[in-house]
Amino acid sequence: MTQADDYLLIEEHGQWIELTLNRPDSFNALSEGMLHALQHAIHDITLRDDLSCVIIKAKGRAFCAGHDLKEMRANVNDKYYHQLFHQCSMFMQSIIELPIPVIAEVQGVATAAGCQLVATCDLAVASSKARFAVSGINLGLFCSTPAVALSRNMSKKHALEMLLTGEFISAEEAQQKGLINRIAAPEELTDASRNLAATICNKLPVAVKTGKAMFYPQLAKPINEAYDLATDYMVNNLMDDNTQAAIAAFTEKKKPQS
Repeated sequence: MTQADDYLLIEEHGQWIELTLNRPDSFNALSEGMLHALQHAIHDITLRDDLSCVIIKAKGRAFCAGHDLKEMRANVNDKYYHQLFHQCSMFMQSIIELPIPVIAEVQGVATAAGCQLVATCDLAVASSKARFAVSGINLGLFCSTPAVALSRNMSKKHALEMLLTGEFISAEEAQQKGLINRIAAPEELTDASRNLAATICNKLPVAVKTGKAMFYPQLAKPINEAYDLATDYMVNNLMDDNTQAAIAAFTEKKKPQS
């Protein structure tokens, strides 16, 4: 296990890597330092070809309580706020642009930009005790940047209800509304997220990377253009030697060489 300026613990597990938010005393707030550590870690992962999945998790009672309000109060000017939200937005987009899937492992509360982080990750596994909210509205601040990620996970009415009320939802509600994929007992949460990572890592990397690369761009296109894009990705995937070997092994009832 390595550390990134004490903000982040980095642990490798063969084909996947775990990034653990390590500021439990500040509820793992997305301070400038935390965002920098996360961005640096994602950049390093981008340069590697040996990984097939990432898990983002956290120490302490909270997964992430959003932005560091004390830091924001100490820098009350629009230039600073623009820079901070730009930094956070770039980090969130780097998760989407990462060639491999990112799983959020949510053990506690995820609020505001912390809920945004869960929504941004490709997949999410949560403890049955986890809770979620975009609670800026309670302070007179509409969570506009978290709304971008939230509205891309949930229906408009579900997203707006969370954004306009600031109320917490349970893990069960979060799953029903599309914010998370799976729920596990607290003591089984780590195994649940690692089992999901291991399942993904057991697939051909070319297929996993193709899937993530095409999934988000096609969402923004009209259906005819989405099918054209998907066709291009599918053809490229089929032309890969490893894919052809896997298909041949399946049709011939043989196990492909790894």
